[in-house]
Amino acid sequence: MTLDVMIPTLGTSWGLTVSTHDVLVGAGLVVAVVVFGCEKRRRAMTDERLWVVVALALAWGAVFARLGTWVQHVDLSQNDPLLQHWLYGSRSILGGLAGAYLGALFGKRVTGYREHTGALFAPAVAAGMAVGRVGCMLTESPGTATGHAWGVVLNRTDAALVHAPVNVPLHPSFLYEIVFHAVALVLLWRLRDRLAQPAGLLTLYLAAYAVFRFIVEFVRGNEVAWAGLSRPQLFLLVVLPLLLWRALKVLRPTAPNTPHPTEPALAEAT
Repeated sequence: MTLDVMIPTLGTSWGLTVSTHDVLVGAGLVVAVVVFGCEKRRRAMTDERLWVVVALALAWGAVFARLGTWVQHVDLSQNDPLLQHWLYGSRSILGGLAGAYLGALFGKRVTGYREHTGALFAPAVAAGMAVGRVGCMLTESPGTATGHAWGVVLNRTDAALVHAPVNVPLHPSFLYEIVFHAVALVLLWRLRDRLAQPAGLLTLYLAAYAVFRFIVEFVRGNEVAWAGLSRPQLFLLVVLPLLLWRALKVLRPTAPNTPHPTEPALAEAT
């Protein structure tokens, strides 16, 4: 599969360069909000405080996505100056997801909203990620070398743009992600009314994505930080046990006539 032209920008507007990545990430956020609103309406969840929860989830997600790649070294003095990183540094989708989760928790706390929201967030996040990752595919290095026919081959100009090898088949790691999120969205749609605890949809989705992302990191080409693992993989090693434990609880059959216990924050908030 040959990718002759990457699209880092979409042109200029009022003297400013329009980033392809930023436009598509923004489009993904719009799609996520629309899907959230549709599901909110379908479930007849009319409390307007939900939009405050969404706004804080988006705001915290944006901040954490930018700061998620700042800490490259345990000795903070070795990291880039914070302002410089904020303006020019890369972003982390895992940091963004963590920030959005915490932002939703905070939003529920400050508004006093107590209903479960995971069933609303799960399909919204999956849809938004599927769209947003197209921006990554068109602007970032695809992945490590592969001998398979589906590898992405960059010409000299595009390879230089993303610091990747020329005329070498590369894993289309972002395409793998797009397919994952699209398939996850279909499955979430089919399961949305079948779980005894619909809020657990988000837990299942996040657990599945964490496992998938840990695996795909081996072909992503990110810098190895320790023991052959990248920084995203080290982060996932910390959160994966909790996510998998929560996912098993969501899938565990409930005895008839047994009320569900109050869910802890992980399944409840996002």
